[in-house]
Amino acid sequence: MRKGQLERIQRMEQCFDEVNASVQALQKAREKFAAAQPALQALADYYVSDLWKQDYADDEAGRLPSTLKRGVLSQDAVWNLLEEAHNI
Repeated sequence: MRKGQLERIQRMEQCFDEVNASVQALQKAREKFAAAQPALQALADYYVSDLWKQDYADDEAGRLPSTLKRGVLSQDAVWNLLEEAHNI
């Protein structure tokens, strides 16, 4: 056994484990993102539709329940999400 050999092998084993875990997580994320493509397209289609404009106007006019989750009616949030998804 050479000097530092065990420590080197242990350190490289830690590197291996770290990279392996990252690669596995990235692969799962890629698969999940690929599976979300129909939802992404539906959101993009909705965002440029007259339905979105009507929903937005109704929200602005206070015609929607205050308890309704409506982040999808935030112009910046949807735009930013679509841009991020496009960049990925």
